[in-house]
Amino acid sequence: MRLSPVFTLIFATAATAEVALPTFEQIAIPEHVYDGGWEHFVGGGVAVFDCNGDDLPELFVAGGSNPAQLFLNTSQNGVSFRSATPDTLTLTGVSGAYPLDIDSDGLMDLAILRVGEDLLLQGKPDCAFAPFEAIRFQSADHWTTAFSATWEAGQTLPTLAFGTYVDRLNPDGPFEACGPTLLYRPAGTTYAEPQHLTPGYCALSILFSDWARSGRADLRVSNDRHYYVRGGAEQMWAMEPTPRLYSADEGWLPYSIWGMGIASRDLTGDGYPEVFLTSMGDQKLQVFDPVADGPTWRDATYDKGTTAHRPHAGEDGRPSTGWHAQFADVNNDGRDDIFVAKGNVEQMPDAAMSDPNNLLLQQPDGQFVEASVDAGVASMSKSRGGAVVDLNDDGHLDLVVVNRGSALEVYENQTGPGNWLLVEVEQPGTNRAAVGGFIEIETEQGLQTREITIGGGHAGGIAGQHHFGLGDAVEARLRVIWPGGTVGPWQNVAPNQIIRIQR
Repeated sequence: MRLSPVFTLIFATAATAEVALPTFEQIAIPEHVYDGGWEHFVGGGVAVFDCNGDDLPELFVAGGSNPAQLFLNTSQNGVSFRSATPDTLTLTGVSGAYPLDIDSDGLMDLAILRVGEDLLLQGKPDCAFAPFEAIRFQSADHWTTAFSATWEAGQTLPTLAFGTYVDRLNPDGPFEACGPTLLYRPAGTTYAEPQHLTPGYCALSILFSDWARSGRADLRVSNDRHYYVRGGAEQMWAMEPTPRLYSADEGWLPYSIWGMGIASRDLTGDGYPEVFLTSMGDQKLQVFDPVADGPTWRDATYDKGTTAHRPHAGEDGRPSTGWHAQFADVNNDGRDDIFVAKGNVEQMPDAAMSDPNNLLLQQPDGQFVEASVDAGVASMSKSRGGAVVDLNDDGHLDLVVVNRGSALEVYENQTGPGNWLLVEVEQPGTNRAAVGGFIEIETEQGLQTREITIGGGHAGGIAGQHHFGLGDAVEARLRVIWPGGTVGPWQNVAPNQIIRIQR
């Protein structure tokens, strides 16, 4: 059943309001490079999560043919890290990783994507990790490039989806040799053999989302047209007992892009998520249609100024190549902005070689404008994965960027005033981080709705605190809609603090 929209517009401010320009400063960090042959042209993600209980997030960064590394967060007054990789994480062939608490013991585990066998590693105290012994997860040799997870009703273990890319062992490949999406549904306290969601069209990003607010998360898949060549498209799987693809008759609008990454966030205030899809050429912002009564998103790319289709700096006018995308309020003005990591696949002559990353700031009227040069984050490296996340608990979102063939970049946000909240939610029993739930924050500017998900982006994700910019608001109301639909009470909260909510 559809929600009744209470707020039809979000973040309404005076038309003359000025948008604060964020400023970032790159910090020194031990060297790390994501690199390798053609199997590592894609991937290059980072998992961001706290593994030692100090409320500061660590970074586990894919290395490709180089060893992956874990960077411990040593931030005090400013952002800082040191490399401290245990043997179990010194892995090669890693394309990405996502943090999640698989066994609901309060310690973050890791789903590690590889060119080879994927791994689930159990988190131990003080950032130690070990293979899971009892859940019977088994992976074959795949080229894995995407991941998402959710908890289905009545299950103690999460449902896991791994998106595979080109079958590099297919002698007739690489074109039209895409692998399937692998769905691991739990059978009690263990995992059964994976179900193959076919056809697969070379997934580079996947995301479980309760897009309809029905209590069930379906699986969106963004596919790389470069390798499926023809006959493929973006996909949305209805997670029924036997998963099936949504059809055009149900409202799904078929289209084909060079899909690289997915970002999801409610921008319109109706409680339903918009999506931003990265691609070669145009980046796609699609607005959910709440009237269509189906999985219908309508293109708003040109209307909102988010095409980001060519480099905005330098002299290379060829089309851009987008990878990781993320919604985030980088200047705490109460409006979500968009970060996009950019970079040529390798030496593709039809695409820009000098392709700066994008930082698209949302204006009071809902339009977006480019600000990465002035903000200091317009890197010209071949960027891949990334994370916009508060690294030092000061309420300002910092930036991590993984680059192919050049060093990892970390930027500290130096932006001035702007109120904020960091919200952490927890429930007892299984699914402690309340994946599938929603956080709502209401101020005089309107209502912000945040779905708690695992997946999307490009080859990496964030677990832990949820950041909200509040603008000039001096008070706010907050509530959590827990998985299963239980609605928590509204709580009055003051800005500029970390809030922990337990079910």
